[in-house]
Amino acid sequence: MTKLTLLTKISDNNQLEQVRKALKTPLNGLEVEIKIFGVVAGGWVQVELSGEDEGIATNYVIQEVGLCPSSFENVEKFSTLKGYIQKIGKNELTVDVGVFQPEIVHTTVPLRNLQDELVDGRKIAMKKIAELFGFCEGVLVNVKINGLDEEENRIDAELSSEQIKKYAGWQESLLDRLLVLGPSLSDIEKTIEQARIERDVIDVEPLGLFEHALTCKLGTDATGLIPKIGRKQKKARFAVFNPKTLRNFLKT
Repeated sequence: MTKLTLLTKISDNNQLEQVRKALKTPLNGLEVEIKIFGVVAGGWVQVELSGEDEGIATNYVIQEVGLCPSSFENVEKFSTLKGYIQKIGKNELTVDVGVFQPEIVHTTVPLRNLQDELVDGRKIAMKKIAELFGFCEGVLVNVKINGLDEEENRIDAELSSEQIKKYAGWQESLLDRLLVLGPSLSDIEKTIEQARIERDVIDVEPLGLFEHALTCKLGTDATGLIPKIGRKQKKARFAVFNPKTLRNFLKT
């Protein structure tokens, strides 16, 4: 039997069954039983795998879903980790990367790092950076660990090169992205069909099990899709990445 803490947080217990289904479907045909063990430290999902093909299933989960580091000692300097934005402060971004043993420790990304990486070093306020890049609580980001202080329970980081490349690609496309947090992929696809916005959404990019970036067709305003999706997904949260607004801002 193998117990795993997935790189997935939930905000609603109803999502636990969706996690089980998301794992079960690709593992069909394997001799493995999947049990939802519960949640820990504010929403991180724990599962148990058992059976003859337990090892194969474990490797799949590690590769496709990812695991939390769980303890401080499992975090290495200069490693890259995926985490959820926990708080947008005035001078730093707080990211939960799944460190909760022996106690919860969040990662901090200083404002100066975000200014250097995202806005050419300009002294832009955190609130404006968050608006331009679609930062909000629950958004997934990749970070690179720059410093570890176990005595002070502090982990310092910057956005990873992978995350910077993603934002650069989104900006170069000139297509709006609507970030939808909460629904599963199947729920998102069903909602797009029910809301009759298939022509407005040309791609759905899964960022996590319950986090997705909807790519809008040229000329479609992502903000305008929020009420259409929100009518069907009342618990969903939204953020917008508008490359034209970002490009125009950086030109000023």
